[in-house]
Amino acid sequence: MQKRIENITEILDKNKAESIEVFDLRDKNYFVDYAIIASSLGQKHTTALLDHMKKGLKPQENFNNVDESGDWVVIDLGDILIHIMTPEYRVKYDMENFLSELGANN
Repeated sequence: MQKRIENITEILDKNKAESIEVFDLRDKNYFVDYAIIASSLGQKHTTALLDHMKKGLKPQENFNNVDESGDWVVIDLGDILIHIMTPEYRVKYDMENFLSELGANN
């Protein structure tokens, strides 16, 4: 699993994604084991990062679903969710706070 996470973060970093964060959710009663959040430089960069992820992760990874808008892409790998967002969406939806607080009340 750690090698998979490293591969994902390496692809994001190499292609200029910013503020990459990895959340270990295995003990948080969430539907995936890990979530990765990264900021893009804008809408076109968000789409480009999705393309880089597809090229860099297939065929090793199975893309169960990809939900994309210009500002936010979610890649579902089954046990890992990857969120790529424009900085504005990242601030607006504050996924870091949500994911960090998941286990706080357990």
